[in-house]
Amino acid sequence: MNIGLFFGSFNPIHHGHLIIAEHILNETDLQEIWFVVSPHNPFKNSNTLLNEYHRIDLVIKAIEGETRLKASSVEFNLPKPSYTVNTLAYLSEKYPKHRFSIIMGSDGFQNLPQWKNAEVIIKNYPIYIYRRPGFYIPEDTGASITVLDAPLLQISSTHIRELIAAGKSIRYLVPDPVKEEIEKTGYYRKSREKPAE
Repeated sequence: MNIGLFFGSFNPIHHGHLIIAEHILNETDLQEIWFVVSPHNPFKNSNTLLNEYHRIDLVIKAIEGETRLKASSVEFNLPKPSYTVNTLAYLSEKYPKHRFSIIMGSDGFQNLPQWKNAEVIIKNYPIYIYRRPGFYIPEDTGASITVLDAPLLQISSTHIRELIAAGKSIRYLVPDPVKEEIEKTGYYRKSREKPAE
């Protein structure tokens, strides 16, 4: 089976992520896309990260009923921080009949040479790149790339967290089950509350 791995913090997952995934499924020969929730991205500050089990629960709620979208916690039990090359090696060994590819934006692709063992990734795994405005896609990396013009929404997880912290609505930015869970649990609001005196 051809599987695309969509790595991310998904802090939280939102409609922008889901639209990209659905577009890539529609326009390529990928049969499934797995949202690989990263416990700790080595390029990101972990102070604003919601617990990984809460984040994957939100992903599961976001894709409920979808047969070709999956939530993956594979990195939860791998050494931290999460390096993509280690995750790919683990998955390839565990699922030898699957063919794995990586999904990323053109902004992330520009950073690929800085990744741990980037040459191993480039040599062994196809990469599906969705264009982001202002980020050029170099053709001379040696990678097997497919470039897509996925519909992009100007939504970011950072902005969603800021809205929540300010007590503002996130309706239409995230799937309703995600919105309801965030409201019920107080996710992203607690971190801004002052500790009791």
